[in-house]
Amino acid sequence: MTASVDTIPARPRDFILLRPFRLIGRTVLSGFREVGRIAKFSGGVLLACVTPVIYIREVLRQCMKVGYYSLPVVGLTAVFIGAALALNIYTGGSRFNAEQFVPNIVVLGITRELGPVLAGLMLAGRVSAGIAAEIGAMRVTEQIDALLTLSAKPARYLYAPRVIAGILTLPILVLVADIIGVLGGYLVAVGALDFNGSLYLKNSWAFVTNNDILSGVIKAAVFGGIISLMGCYQGDRSKGGAGGVGRAATLAVVGAAVLILASNYILTSIFVRIGI
Repeated sequence: MTASVDTIPARPRDFILLRPFRLIGRTVLSGFREVGRIAKFSGGVLLACVTPVIYIREVLRQCMKVGYYSLPVVGLTAVFIGAALALNIYTGGSRFNAEQFVPNIVVLGITRELGPVLAGLMLAGRVSAGIAAEIGAMRVTEQIDALLTLSAKPARYLYAPRVIAGILTLPILVLVADIIGVLGGYLVAVGALDFNGSLYLKNSWAFVTNNDILSGVIKAAVFGGIISLMGCYQGDRSKGGAGGVGRAATLAVVGAAVLILASNYILTSIFVRIGI
């Protein structure tokens, strides 16, 4: 009697050959599930940000934590980036006798790209990790569950004020970073590269446009939302005690940094298409 096709057992070699494809499939499906969870969480929090009740006192408190306390970090980053940018542009421009374009390129690079991106990355390390650790500690100690038993929605009381604060304060920080970054380039250009100070500032002011500043501010608002949302999301999903809180903070920083860089490219492409 011959065995039917359905009863023939699969050879071990077949399983070995299929393992890479199974791993790829599981990874892809896991990625889609994570994107869906983030989208669902973000949608609920953003809805809570634009519908009453909004806790104004908590929003102001978070604005102090996210914005005011981040000024030293953002300011130091901006001044050194502006100084290094001026030196590098001068070095490259001297090869083509184009040293006079240093102020133009410095102000353009800082307002459009380096200001919002670097401020966002610095806040991803400081703010996103802090939010994830704070909310993660509340999650593992069941404080969020206690809020639910009191009919208080965590999305409205905990997450929405942090997201609103990030969206409001990061554009202000970026404007400050733009000014400090340009001044950093100015100090290096005048002090080390023998530029005329008044002419440097005049060229910078004449070259920058409202669209350059507007594009950086829009990016900053998006980055602020991403930073706060990733911190809230990873903190809300943390589990396993102190180790879980630490993992949540790490994942929040990594996720926020990757999303900032990806959204920066998308926003830049949109601005180029519409002429901003």
